[in-house]
Amino acid sequence: MKKPLVRFILGALCVLLMLGHAGRLWQIPFVTALEAYLYDVRVRLAMPDTVDQRVVIVNIDERSLGEVGHWPWGRNVLAELVNRLYEDYQVAVLGFDVVFAEPDESSGLKVLERVGQQQLKGEAGFQRTLAELRHSLDYDQLFADSLRGRPVVLGYYFSGASSAQQAGALPPPAFPAGSFADSGTSFVSWDGFGANLPLLQKAAASAGHFNPVVDFDGSSRRIPLIVEFKGAYYEALSLAVVRTLLGNARLTPGSAAGQKRIAWFDLEGERGSLRIPVDENAAALIPYRGYQRSFPYFSAVDILKGRVAAEHLAGRIVLIGTTAPGLMDLRSTPVGGAYPGVEAHANLIVGMLAGTIKERPGDGPGLEALQIVLLGGMLAALLPLLSPRRATALAGGMLVATLAINLWLWTSVNLVLPLAASVLLIVLLYGLNMSWGYFVESRTKRQVTELFGQYVPPELVDEMVKDPESYSMEGRNAELTVLFADIRGFTSLSEGMDPKELTRLMNDYLGAMTDVIRAHRGTLDKYIGDAIMAFWGAPVGDAENARHAVLAALGMQRAVKALAASFRARGWPELKIGIGINTGMMTVGDMGSPVRKAYTVMGDPVNLASRLEGITKEYGVGIVVGELTRVHVGDVTFRELDLVKVKGKDEPVSIHEPLGLTAELPATVRDELKLWQHVLHLYRARDWDQSERLLDDLAQRSPGCRLYSLYAERVVAWRANPPAESWGGVTIYQTK
Repeated sequence: MKKPLVRFILGALCVLLMLGHAGRLWQIPFVTALEAYLYDVRVRLAMPDTVDQRVVIVNIDERSLGEVGHWPWGRNVLAELVNRLYEDYQVAVLGFDVVFAEPDESSGLKVLERVGQQQLKGEAGFQRTLAELRHSLDYDQLFADSLRGRPVVLGYYFSGASSAQQAGALPPPAFPAGSFADSGTSFVSWDGFGANLPLLQKAAASAGHFNPVVDFDGSSRRIPLIVEFKGAYYEALSLAVVRTLLGNARLTPGSAAGQKRIAWFDLEGERGSLRIPVDENAAALIPYRGYQRSFPYFSAVDILKGRVAAEHLAGRIVLIGTTAPGLMDLRSTPVGGAYPGVEAHANLIVGMLAGTIKERPGDGPGLEALQIVLLGGMLAALLPLLSPRRATALAGGMLVATLAINLWLWTSVNLVLPLAASVLLIVLLYGLNMSWGYFVESRTKRQVTELFGQYVPPELVDEMVKDPESYSMEGRNAELTVLFADIRGFTSLSEGMDPKELTRLMNDYLGAMTDVIRAHRGTLDKYIGDAIMAFWGAPVGDAENARHAVLAALGMQRAVKALAASFRARGWPELKIGIGINTGMMTVGDMGSPVRKAYTVMGDPVNLASRLEGITKEYGVGIVVGELTRVHVGDVTFRELDLVKVKGKDEPVSIHEPLGLTAELPATVRDELKLWQHVLHLYRARDWDQSERLLDDLAQRSPGCRLYSLYAERVVAWRANPPAESWGGVTIYQTK
């Protein structure tokens, strides 16, 4: 009975661990992440995935920008859009997922008025014409006139930054200051805002903020219906739209029996009543109906030009928003990583009207704790006594029952109960009992794999598990080599591509580059947008870390060229990358915050590698390495590029370009390199005439070589304005 008792004690400890998480005594990040994942899975499993016609999205898309012009549009265009929606399409309510914080002076009215007050002050004809045109040129007033007397809801945003500004005019609060002083609700609070022009706000029927709650993983699952700013309470865009639809419905908070926390808001209006459940932050869970385009979309330009049939919009709620990538209103959600923010509001509006918003009960933690005690206690007591087959049947049956009950409550009662801790506890107790011996004997090896498997190639992990005690994620100093790679012109490239196509391109590119790095024993640090950071020499020591990094860089350049054919076939642009490599003493270890950590490197050599990557384009080369890297690589031929001073460094550093393995280098390349080295000597000796002559020779050998033309330009400049005696051939870079 000794072994079952030990397993029971360990099982009881697991129960207590999950119980503490459920009771908020501590938080287990993995359980929190799993809870979010399981929530997202339930959203995707239960969503109807149909198109709801109650809300229509008028989309400021790329086609609209192409036909009307870049954003922001003139307010006269927006006034025309609003007039068309109400006069030609007879929409019910119009909401803007856009903020108009700045005056529109694109008509030139301000200039004309200034001329009328100065140069043409006495010209009666000019003054008369200006008076006649003033109204038609006052675009903000035109826009305000189009809003006035119509059920239009404007959008605005709050800001929590320490330097938050207060721009524009807020609408009247939904509740005055002090309304919820002891409600027990933790309202989301803000320090600043970006709101609409007072003229526009006064003309609109209402306004609401469009701030979501961004969870720890960057995903938007909730929108706070009521937020706090300087003691007063303001409503969300979606709530303001529904209240306007119901005839300026009265908003009343409600609480469950025996609780102070607000559990729901009741809406009572001329056209109906609704109840909206909220959580402890007065936020509502967004009931996503499906993936992107779960609502009818129409391009704004098609509305402006009357290309859409009236029946598609008549009597509907219309939201004006954008899916254009450049306008930055795409969010990470349970149903998409680049989901339009305007569609999140549409989902919440329909959820309010349909009564499909899920509710997290106030006693959810208590129910979760009870479930953990019952499930965990039973499994901890019985599993050590059962055979593997019966233990599997018991654990499997409890897991299926737990999932089924939770999903039934989700779909039939609209209740969201915690699931991750219970599921994880069942799996944990089963795994503990079924693999006790294996767990004890190989725990350290598995830890190594879990810690380092995401960073280093499998063959290095296999090497590490042979002696796991020798490896740790704790910080240490070591001489390592770090590499930065970046796509040139990525911003312009990305702006011209469809988001899905851009995602596929980046996946292909990053996959190919990662394969090369791992094939050369590199540790992948991170992806930074289109950039890649990797290092060599940790966690597994590597005496040839500089050589492996240089060979990886050469391989990456070859891999990019190999991708060109397939990219052209798919209509994608050809990529060019710059790579910076540097070797030196740096700190390596697991760094970050309690929320997120990463095994990475820090130090001056790391910063220099990043800056070397940044100047590859200046010299027209694909790879730039530091002096210490070159010294450590004996079988690769390098071309010295320059002596440079970068920002933050007092001493100049020698930078080089690897040309390839010395044994494989053609004789023509070696001859050209020898001539280039002579040019560098003459250049640093201030022999401008001879340098220029030899640079012309090199340029004829390699037409279009940026390095040669760069030095030719420098020779001309130095001849006209010679450098100081202390120059020494050093180029100073002040940029990062």
